[in-house]
Amino acid sequence: MKIPFSPPYIDNDVIKEVTDALESGWITTGPKVKRLEELVCEYTKVPNALGVNSATSGLMLSLKWFGIGEGDEVIIPAYTYAATALAVIHIGATPVMVDVEDDFNISIKGIEKAITKKTKAIMPVDIAGWPCDYDELNTLVESKRSLFYPTHENQEKLGRILIISDSAHAIGAQYKNKYIGITTDITVFSFHAVKNVTTAEGGAVCLNLPEPFNNQDEYAFLRCFSLNGQTKDAFTKSKAGGWRYDIIYPGMKINLPDLLAAVGVAQLPKYFSTILGQRKDIFEYYQDYFLTKPWAILPPYQNSDKISSCHLYALRIKDATENQRDMIIDKISKEGVAVNVHFQPLPMLSLFKSYGYKIEDYPNAYKNYKAEISLPIYPQLTEKELNYIVTVITNAVESTL
Repeated sequence: MKIPFSPPYIDNDVIKEVTDALESGWITTGPKVKRLEELVCEYTKVPNALGVNSATSGLMLSLKWFGIGEGDEVIIPAYTYAATALAVIHIGATPVMVDVEDDFNISIKGIEKAITKKTKAIMPVDIAGWPCDYDELNTLVESKRSLFYPTHENQEKLGRILIISDSAHAIGAQYKNKYIGITTDITVFSFHAVKNVTTAEGGAVCLNLPEPFNNQDEYAFLRCFSLNGQTKDAFTKSKAGGWRYDIIYPGMKINLPDLLAAVGVAQLPKYFSTILGQRKDIFEYYQDYFLTKPWAILPPYQNSDKISSCHLYALRIKDATENQRDMIIDKISKEGVAVNVHFQPLPMLSLFKSYGYKIEDYPNAYKNYKAEISLPIYPQLTEKELNYIVTVITNAVESTL
């Protein structure tokens, strides 16, 4: 049996929506993107959402909006995908890495120790769709206002460290009965091909800024900035007599096209009504099965404050070495089941080693990584396939340890 790791969810509704975009004669940023933005707001309750070409671009745009650059520091977890750090590097700032807790997410105590007068933003990551401790984080940045030294008008306006949630995995996750998106100042979702909701490539920047900010005004600024700083998008310019425009910001070209947004427009309502529940059913199937295995460390799923989006099922093998974990993966792969590892901690990667980061400084990140195996989790999986997956994994683990 061959079981892929994370195929996209494409049904007839997606095909119809994409065909509609093609037949409309308009395939770049236009009405489909606007509709996707509206749907993100409708389902997550965020005031405003901007469609962009990737979550990485969305993080960069958010950092630029806050005036962060050379000499500034942005706190991130050491356990995340490289894009979190690269967004900081690309705008000229320094990523300050912090170790994580046993639930994979960034340590609040570690953040507190890492804050300096150079800290301008914190970017927590909802690993696997499990929300971070947002109340504690919001309380922490309020308590550190005296350490904050603004160097930009938006920094002056906020008067404290900005929180940008890298929620690439977490659309549909809940924190204290609210969907992720209104838990921090800015939240960035990913709509990459392997995410719970996809546009093939893409993302959304969700604005939940406090007063005196006007989120609609900031959305308008970011929208313009995402289109090279141009005052009119191509759709508006295409109208009769609408050719004249101006460039008012040194913007970026990171807009989301309608052709891609159409996939998300078809998927997003179905995700909240059906697909998210199906992912939870599969997650619970794994939980119930691996609960009986003494070698299994189950990933976090639900407690009194949080519910995961079930983006990844991040199983850990108790007391496994990195080499044993790799041997287990090899055995699983030979049986046709595609699994993955999320993630290699950043200090283990050549780029970040060259910057002086050392994995020895992040022991919990390494402890989580060395024993982690991400299992397939998507609504197309059948009960027969799930039975096969857990049987193959069990045989691989128990023949290795």
